[in-house]
This record gives sequence, C-alpha cells and structure tokens, in this order.
Amino acid sequence: MDAGFSTMEQLAALVRSGPAPDTATEDAARARDAALTKPPGALGRLEDIAVWYCGWRGDARAEVTAPQIIVFAGNHGVTVQGVSAFPPEVTAQMVANFKAGGAAINQLARQFGARLDVHALELDRPTRDFTVDPAMDEAEFLAAMQAGWQAVDASTDLLVVGEMGIGNTTSASAVTTALFGGQAVDWTGSGTGVSGDALAVKARVVADGVRCHEGIRRIPLEVLRCLGGRELAAMAGAILRARHLRIPVILDGFICCAAAACLMAEAPDALDHCVAGHVSAEAAHPKLLQLLGKTPILSLGMRLGEGSGAALAIAIVQGALACHSGMATFQEAGVAGAGAEG
Repeated sequence: MDAGFSTMEQLAALVRSGPAPDTATEDAARARDAALTKPPGALGRLEDIAVWYCGWRGDARAEVTAPQIIVFAGNHGVTVQGVSAFPPEVTAQMVANFKAGGAAINQLARQFGARLDVHALELDRPTRDFTVDPAMDEAEFLAAMQAGWQAVDASTDLLVVGEMGIGNTTSASAVTTALFGGQAVDWTGSGTGVSGDALAVKARVVADGVRCHEGIRRIPLEVLRCLGGRELAAMAGAILRARHLRIPVILDGFICCAAAACLMAEAPDALDHCVAGHVSAEAAHPKLLQLLGKTPILSLGMRLGEGSGAALAIAIVQGALACHSGMATFQEAGVAGAGAEG
C-alpha cells in the first residue's frame, strides 16, 4: 500500500486535506430515524452515533460488519528516568501475550467479531530519552506514521487503535502538556501504578522534556515526533488513514487521545470521523476529552490500554447501527404515525 507521504510537509498536508462526512447521507439517516417505530429521541445517543456513522460511510442504512482493532507496541528511551513501575522488557512480553491470544484485547476482539492485528515497532531500538534529544528523528517518525497508515485494512468499516509500551503515559503526558499548556503535574497520572515520590519524578521528567523542546510546541506533528513514541505515531498514522478511507474510528484512552490530539491541533476537523470510546481512570483523560470536544460513550474506570475501552464501545456502535438500519418504520410496521405510543 502506498504510504501517501514521505516528508513532514506531505504528512501535514494529508492531515489538513481529509474528506468530510456526506451531509446528504446524514440528512437521509436523520429522516429514517424520524420514521422508525419509536418516540423521537428514545434511543438517546445511539441515534446520534448512527447518523454520524452513516455520514462517514455514505450509506443512510449502514451496518458494522468488519471492525478492526490494531495494537501498536513501542519502547521508550525515557524509561531510563525511572518513570514506570515495570521494566521495558514487559512491552515485548505483552506483545507475545497478544499474539498468543492471552490478553484482554484478544477476548474483546473475539467477543465483538473484530479482526485483531498486532504491530511491534522496533522494540529492540527504543526511542531516545526526550529530556535530552528528540524521541525520533524525521525518518524514524515518518516510518512509524507509515506503519500506522499501512496497517489499516481498506475493507474495515470501524477502527480501534490501541497501544502497548512501557513509559508511554509519560510520553502522552509530555505531548499534551506541550500542546495544551499548563503544568506538567496536571497532565501526569499514575500510568502503570506509580504514586508518591515516583509520580513526582514522572511529572518532573515530563516538565523537563517539554522544556527541552520548547521551540516546537506550536508545530503539532513536531510535538509528536519529539515527545511521542513509535506506537503513538503509528496510532496517529492509522487514524489519519482511516479518515482518508472514510472509516469511522473509536478512540481509546489517554495515550490514544494524546496521539490523536496532534492531528486535531494541526487541523481542527481532523478527528470528525472519531468518537471517544470511553473515559479512562488516567487523571488527565477527562480534561483531554473535553479539549477534543468528545463525549465518551462509556465510563468504567478502566486504564488498561491495548484499545480495550474502545473495543468495548464497538458493541455500542454496532447496537446503534443495528437499531437504525434494522428497525421497521411506522409505515412498514403498519403502526400509526409518530407519537402514537403516547
């Protein structure tokens, strides 16, 4: 598959040139919803989700039949600063678990009929410590973005991207601090379970990283390159590719949304094809969702990553489309007009 870009300038142009939903299809979907055998608004957000999905797929009676979950894994040089409760070796061990079918995301993918793909991104070559150097040079960053772009199956009709990478909540905290400002401590959470003095060290590392790259804070893709990780870049690449293929996306937790935020900071409409699958227990995620303008579908206190929260939300999107496209209209059911239920 053609990666679509080979320079930072071409990548930025792709972010800014994504398609829009089909407004005529959205209008047709709303008209269908108004004719279904239910009181107006009785299915709440399911109705909005169905219209959103139909608009992106160009089908006023669309269905979800081929969801895809992609988990990207990467290692982070910043872990030398002691920011995680687990050693970097865990990344490769968890990738093996994904491939053996033993992780939570494997069970959820199976439950909701989703294809699951796992991409390990140069685990033997961590990114650089971003408190000293950019995490990736341009070639490394573009390669990670291209890995995400190429991982999306064009026949997919609903995409979830997830991640695995020891140290990646530190990276996500640095990205969001750089993009949105404020104090590093406000964007830094427990991640794998650090607390107390260890959490204070993590916040200091985030602040040091942002300070080191102060000059690129107004260039969103440079923020992702200098403070992100290969798996964050790959998630952004996959989300971008989905936009160009008109594939709706369910965003996962804080790390996924931090990667996605770099696209929206480059182009305000870059995430219009996305919904937030859930709000995680990571402290800064609610604030990030608010800044992204995304209301989460689920709130279950999860903070596992792997795409797990978004994977659960596949069922909600499937349910929304099943009702929207499968229900009878008042005319088809021979039921008196809207409002007859009383």
